[in-house]
Amino acid sequence: MTNNMKTKILLTGGGTVGSVTPLLAVADELGKKDFEFLWIGTRKGPEKEILKKEKIVFKKVASGKLRRYFSLRNLFTPLWIAIGFVQSFFIILKFRPNWIITAGGFVSVPVVWAGWLLGRKILVHQQDARAGLANKLMAPLARVITVTFKKSLDDYGKKAKWIGNPARIQNAELRIQNKKKFFNLKSNLPIVLILGGGTGAKFINDLVADSIKELTEFCQIIHVTGKGKKSKMPVSIKNYNGYEFLHYQQMAEAYMRADIAISRCGLSTLTELSHLGKPSILIPMPRTHQVENARLFETKNAAIVLDQPVLEQTFFVDKIKELLDNKKLRNTLHNNIGLIIKRGAAKELAKIIK
Repeated sequence: MTNNMKTKILLTGGGTVGSVTPLLAVADELGKKDFEFLWIGTRKGPEKEILKKEKIVFKKVASGKLRRYFSLRNLFTPLWIAIGFVQSFFIILKFRPNWIITAGGFVSVPVVWAGWLLGRKILVHQQDARAGLANKLMAPLARVITVTFKKSLDDYGKKAKWIGNPARIQNAELRIQNKKKFFNLKSNLPIVLILGGGTGAKFINDLVADSIKELTEFCQIIHVTGKGKKSKMPVSIKNYNGYEFLHYQQMAEAYMRADIAISRCGLSTLTELSHLGKPSILIPMPRTHQVENARLFETKNAAIVLDQPVLEQTFFVDKIKELLDNKKLRNTLHNNIGLIIKRGAAKELAKIIK
C-alpha cells in the first residue's frame, strides 16, 4: 500500500509528556502499514525529542495558555493562539488528514479549530477526572469524545464514549523481555521508583534530595527528575540512580523492577501504575486537576495520597518505609489500583478511527 492510499492521522498535543503517551499508544495500535502520522506540538516541550525516536514527523506551532489567575502573559495569549491557528491551518491544508486526534494541551486548541474549519474529523480524548479548559474549547467541534472515567460521560453528552486511557507501557514490557537490563541494581534491597512527571516536579526533586541519606539506608532509588531538572543530589551516592528522562522501554523496566512507585498524578502515569498494579504513593500538584485524580484512587483504597502543602521530609521517609515493610498493605494497593482504570483503551480508540 502506498503512502497516498494510507489513512492520514494528525496527532496533536504537548508541553508535557502526559498528552503525548496516550496518542503514541493509539499510533502503535493503528500501525504504520495502513496509517500515516503527523504530529503538531509545542516549540519547547519534550514531545519533539520523543517523536524523533518514534520516527513520526513533527511540526511545531505557537501556542498560548490561558491562565485562570492574573498574569501579564495572558495579555499575549490571544496573539499566540492566532499565530498557532494560522500555522496549523497551512499544515493541515498541506497534509489533509482524515482525522485529528488530541488528548488535551493548549497547543491543540488552534490545531483543532483550524482542522474543523477545513472540514477534518476531530476526536478529543479526555484523560483527567475534571474536564480541562483546552478540552472544553475543543469538545463542541469533535465528532467523538472519548473519556477515561465513566463519570466524565456526563460532561460531554451523546458524543462521549467511555474507553479508559490508552497506555503504552504494556507494549514496551513485551519488548524488553530477554534483553540486557538498563539498571544495575542489587537484589537484596527493595527498589523505589520516584517520578515527578514529564516536565519534572521541583518539590518532589528537592524532597528526595533532602531525604536521600535516610532513604538509601533501606532502599534503592530510581529517580526520574524531568528534562532539564537535575536534582541537587551529589554526583555519586550509593543506592541512588537519577535520570532526567527515560525512554518508554527503560520506563517499562523501571516499573517492572520497582517494589513501589512515588508519583505526581498526571493521568498517563496513573494509567500505567493502574495497568501494572503498582503499589503507589501519590503527591498531586496542589490546586490542580491532579488533586481530583488522586482522590479517585484514595477513595478506592488504591493508593496512599500525601498532601504537598503539609508534607515534610521525616513523614515522607516514614511513609515509604512503612509501605515497604507492610506486605499486606502493598498487596491491597496492588489489587485495588488495578481496578481503577478500564483497560483496552488504545484498541477501542483505534476501532473508532478504523
